[in-house]
Amino acid sequence: MNKFLLASLLACALPLAAQAQDAAKPAAKAATKPAAAAKPATTTKAAAKPAQNKAKPKLARSAAKAVEEVTPVDTDTDIVLSPEDIEIAGRVYTGRINCELGANVEVTADEKRPGFFVVKIQRNRYHMHPVASRTGAIRLEDPRAGALWLQLGNKSMLMNQKLGERMADECQSPQQTAMAEELRKNPPKALFEGADAPKN
Repeated sequence: MNKFLLASLLACALPLAAQAQDAAKPAAKAATKPAAAAKPATTTKAAAKPAQNKAKPKLARSAAKAVEEVTPVDTDTDIVLSPEDIEIAGRVYTGRINCELGANVEVTADEKRPGFFVVKIQRNRYHMHPVASRTGAIRLEDPRAGALWLQLGNKSMLMNQKLGERMADECQSPQQTAMAEELRKNPPKALFEGADAPKN
């Protein structure tokens, strides 16, 4: 008799225990949802990263020239200048610019297309536009001819990348001649110049 009662109680208790487990599952799921909701906090960190970027240090003029010289001319001929390109165009030196070995380059603003320039050397004529450079140097390109006019603070250079040759080097406008003279009189300080001698 006792065994029969015990079996009956167990038969009743098992379904109740199963129901209790089923009822506990939604509660457990609900408890995990707030943790999932916390995930968007990581996206705010990613969004904040660009604000932490520091300004890139400027390259030395010789390094900037080397970098720009090997950067290929963009071959896209369908050019629409951006406001940044127009700003660069405003800093291009124009006129007859004397170069080494008696060469000279003529840089003229294109009156029909603001921001564009005609660059001539001997019988060669290039229609150029400004391109933002990686080094901060002023860069004009003619995508059809593969030509590049590179203007640094103290000198400029004309190169034809399709032919793989420099057409004019050590070119200086009056402004660049003045800057070169200033650099000669007051060269940039060496990294450790003026620092106190190390103490023993």
